[in-house]
Amino acid sequence: MRLALVVQRYGLDIAGGAEYHCRLVAEHLARHASVAVLTTCASDYVTFSALTARVLGEVAREEPGRFDPQAVARASEEEARAWLDEQGPYCPRLVEHLRRRRGDWDFFFFFSYRYWTTWHGLHAVADRSVLVPTAEDDGVYRLPLFPPFFRRPRALVYNSVEERQMIHRASGNQAVLGEVVGVGSELPARQDPAGFRARHRLEGPFLLYVGRVDRNKGCPQLFDFFRRYRRETGSPLRLVLIGRSVSEVPPDEGILPLGFQPDQEKWDALAASSVFVLPSPLESLSMATLEAWWAERPVLVNAKCAVLRGQCKRANGGLYYATYDEFREALALLEGDESLRRSLGESGRRYFEANYAWPVVEGKYLDLLGRLRREDQAA
Repeated sequence: MRLALVVQRYGLDIAGGAEYHCRLVAEHLARHASVAVLTTCASDYVTFSALTARVLGEVAREEPGRFDPQAVARASEEEARAWLDEQGPYCPRLVEHLRRRRGDWDFFFFFSYRYWTTWHGLHAVADRSVLVPTAEDDGVYRLPLFPPFFRRPRALVYNSVEERQMIHRASGNQAVLGEVVGVGSELPARQDPAGFRARHRLEGPFLLYVGRVDRNKGCPQLFDFFRRYRRETGSPLRLVLIGRSVSEVPPDEGILPLGFQPDQEKWDALAASSVFVLPSPLESLSMATLEAWWAERPVLVNAKCAVLRGQCKRANGGLYYATYDEFREALALLEGDESLRRSLGESGRRYFEANYAWPVVEGKYLDLLGRLRREDQAA
């Protein structure tokens, strides 16, 4: 079987969620099929400026046009199209490549619904397309372009039950084949919690956040809640941040920003941590939360994100909060009860193995492709 995966950016040095998701799926499906990645040369997710990256495997690249993606679409389809053009990456040569070479592949997977390359590319090969929407509940999916778009592909691969329900409500696409699959992770051969503590001179328990330190990820509220919690309770807990900062981190002895770190350092940090925290109000899956569960760590997440709240309930792997009072109560409970932390972490690990281990994820992709092939043969 010949598969093409289409994504707006791609590379070993590209850290975006959908881009990393695509790369992992490409590498694992390559064990079962001939896989090509079709992408642009964009490296920056804000400006989509071009920078050639060296990547293993077959990658076709085209140069994106330059737009400043700051427009916010309102109600009309015309405004939504203008928004999509400015969202980018504007790359008509990639779409033409899909039309010209469509016979080279059996199916095309498009990652992340909200990009120019996905919307125009999928329309070019709709009869062989599978959409991996990676949609968050930010309202964009309700713009005039998208409800009909979610009815166009042959199938959809959702990240969560909540994402599927959200898109069903917006588009009425229940008749389109759709499976909740998600994605696995690149797991470590070992973890070294003592080494992590020694390298960063960390003593005592700490809360861990992994991801971009950004207002859109709920980080300012986390900082406010955490600092207030320490003041009011006298807790020795510290907050360790792993990820690039694009928002200000307040100077506080209780908060340790480590910046971007290699994957192994992330895994060592998870092993050394007491609790993993994710304050983001918008997620379609959260690989970091799944990785925390693999590491048998309980999680504390933002209840305003339906996906995170639902994952916590299904996994029985953590607690969630919507207000400061709920944050304080949940964190105090986790901080003071080691057996609860252990129980939630172990439950999270079982949930990960049952749903997000790579043999499970690969099997779901292959089952979906098998159904599509049988439909083609019966037509």
